[in-house]
Amino acid sequence: MGALTMTVQLLLALSLLVVIHEFGHYLAARAFGVRVKKFYLFFDFPMFFTQPTFALFRAKKVNGKWKFSWFSRNAPKEYDEDETTTEWGVGYFPLGGYCAIDGMVDETTSSDQLPEEPKPWEFRTKPAWQRLIIMIGGVTMNVIAAVLILGFSHLAFTKSYLPVENVSEGIYPSEYGRFLGFETGDKIVEINGNEVERYEDVFSAKLFFASTITVDRNGYRKEIEIPDTLYSYMKNGGTLFDLSNHKVVIDSVLSGMAADKAGIRPNSELLKIGNVEIQSFGQMRDMLNYCKGSTLDFELIANGEEYKVPVEIDSTGKIGVFVKQPQYETRDYTLATAMKYGWRDAMETLYANIKGFGLIFSGKEKARESLQGPIGIAKVYGPVWDWARFWKLTGIISIILAFMNILPIPALDGGHVLLLAIEAFTRRKLPNKALDIIQRIGLMILLALMVFIIFNDILNLF
Repeated sequence: MGALTMTVQLLLALSLLVVIHEFGHYLAARAFGVRVKKFYLFFDFPMFFTQPTFALFRAKKVNGKWKFSWFSRNAPKEYDEDETTTEWGVGYFPLGGYCAIDGMVDETTSSDQLPEEPKPWEFRTKPAWQRLIIMIGGVTMNVIAAVLILGFSHLAFTKSYLPVENVSEGIYPSEYGRFLGFETGDKIVEINGNEVERYEDVFSAKLFFASTITVDRNGYRKEIEIPDTLYSYMKNGGTLFDLSNHKVVIDSVLSGMAADKAGIRPNSELLKIGNVEIQSFGQMRDMLNYCKGSTLDFELIANGEEYKVPVEIDSTGKIGVFVKQPQYETRDYTLATAMKYGWRDAMETLYANIKGFGLIFSGKEKARESLQGPIGIAKVYGPVWDWARFWKLTGIISIILAFMNILPIPALDGGHVLLLAIEAFTRRKLPNKALDIIQRIGLMILLALMVFIIFNDILNLF
């Protein structure tokens, strides 16, 4: 059941984003008077590589009336009577979708299928700047969708955020964080020179690719240099700091564990472990980790009464208590702040993907460990349907799709943009035969990449 839920979430998200992307191409094409022959969610390739095509659903307006067809192997004959309107449909192969723009050489149309004489409503007859806008229409819509989805997710689900200035006690650095120069009580104010307003941003992808972090230390600002190896360190579970610089007040004690056996009571505040005064939960956690398997005296106070008990620390550094978390004052999202942070979250995701691809191409990261396909993405959605998680991930995937589509690879939007740039520079259009060859090369690259990613997903299951 969990696998089905993950699959349905992935298909729903990708279907929505594909429609949004292709609709961007459609709107731009129609704005410049270019006809769109077909608009399809999923592909209606000829089954078994023979004509005719197969679609789960087709619809087209002919002579002022809508014509519909379900589970059809080819379109009704009257569809061919009017080439000025678009055929809308749902294919049978659930891998993307397409918008067949008239007069354009792409994965749906080869140069052999184009009429010899260009028509004024065809893509190829339009000036380069109009063709460029048509090509980036899909990416533009995915960026807009990402911002709106992430923004409204903040309003509907997250509802509020924690401002950095409201954490008065600051951070507690890890051992590696202390090595880099962080100190207990530092307040994070900037990452890479950009002001940080939410603590959510402090622990986001911005941190993974940080080169400098500015802290407020007792009223003075200090800039800390971050090595370019931080991404690998954090990807493997490392941390720089957390929000554990708060007093240790026992919330509850686990029955049968060391704290319970020693007589530690709920609502007690920890004062000392051995002869060391405990200032924060982070300090307690570190000390327990260093003293695994030891028995130490814990000095606590409850209801004004101090008491001391010997506690045996287990081999994992645990004693069996839950500590009360401080209640920070949060700030509600408004429509304006939600959209502002929706934009920032989208741009942060874009930045992280650009940096990530840079690490792969530079050889600092392995493609096998960094790239995920449909199986990996489905696992991220999780086996339980959570609307907050669904919409946040869908917004993130929308900006990733925009980034992937704008890459200068033939058959992708970015490949078409590159060809248009070459045309603008040389002031000459590439021959249609050359476009055919470039498209085939691009499709082969994409197919090889798809096979690699899916095979990698399968290997990661084991």
